[in-house]
Amino acid sequence: MHHTAMNSGVRRLIAEGTVIPAHPLALDASRKLDTKHQRALTRYYIDAGAGGLAVGVHTTQFAIRDVGLYKPVLELAAETATAWTKRPLALVAGLAGKTQQAVAEAQTARSIGYHAGLLSLAAMKSSAEAEILEHCRAVTKEIPLVGFYLQPAVGGVTLSSAFWRDFASIDNVVAIKVAPFNRYRTLDVLRGVAAAGALDRVALYTGNDDHILLDLTLPFDLRDRGVTTRAYFKGGLLGHWSVWTQAAIRQFEACKAARGRDSLPADLLALDARVTDCNSAFFDVANNFHGCIAGCHEVLRRQGLLQGIWCLDPHEGLSDGQAAQIDRVCREHADLSDDAFVAANLERWLA
Repeated sequence: MHHTAMNSGVRRLIAEGTVIPAHPLALDASRKLDTKHQRALTRYYIDAGAGGLAVGVHTTQFAIRDVGLYKPVLELAAETATAWTKRPLALVAGLAGKTQQAVAEAQTARSIGYHAGLLSLAAMKSSAEAEILEHCRAVTKEIPLVGFYLQPAVGGVTLSSAFWRDFASIDNVVAIKVAPFNRYRTLDVLRGVAAAGALDRVALYTGNDDHILLDLTLPFDLRDRGVTTRAYFKGGLLGHWSVWTQAAIRQFEACKAARGRDSLPADLLALDARVTDCNSAFFDVANNFHGCIAGCHEVLRRQGLLQGIWCLDPHEGLSDGQAAQIDRVCREHADLSDDAFVAANLERWLA
């Protein structure tokens, strides 16, 4: 499937920029799929106003592949979304593994109705950049691709600006999620896409959970042989946006409205630090992100959107002291939550 065959409303959504939460996995106490709460999460994101869903990604737990849940979880999200809304919604499937596996997952996602694939390169960590590019080209023959610069702390591969130039030159690449949690590497991606002349075709999405609002607001001036090109992040595809999603969408709209102005509201710039503070607790930064999935689960559990914080790996859970940090940010940044919105709609989403 080529991106020109994509639903025009979805293609426009991705190109112009939108909010795409990374969808968690709802499990019961036996660590089996909890379809009731999984559907409720999908309905929550749609009613909050998300422009898309990313399913089968890191936040959904890569281990779904090991227990036969990859296809069922993708199907459940797509079926729930189709039944719940008629507006355009970008469905992005996480793709992982070596080339044979990633191509097979792309074929599965496409057959279910997903519009694009978010390609994790963690399995290619020991490969040269030229080999990784061939891997990416093989997958783009099956489905439009969203590149993924994942931070090394959770399995990402460090890649050069030249890699991102060549990656952005691949015709069926529609976006890149930039998530190295590193300013220097973030700039490498932007410079690479600009060098490929692809800024008009490849939408930049932030995944930098430590810098969300500033990524979405600030201009990036890229210089090449004395010529300046100004670039912006168009949207976000974030695990952080799996929680407090309605509030996150309001923040995104404020950032989008502020772009291109000669001056930016100080309160909006200052809000970036508050969001980052919340993320430090949810993503367990103090323990090198060990509890990043469980931390998001805990926020959703407190709201009633999940029954518990169980992960497929029984060794994954909250780190020592993480619950206290979540208590702190929920108390200090209560105005950034969407607890009232969830409480008003939870019964309907669980029905």
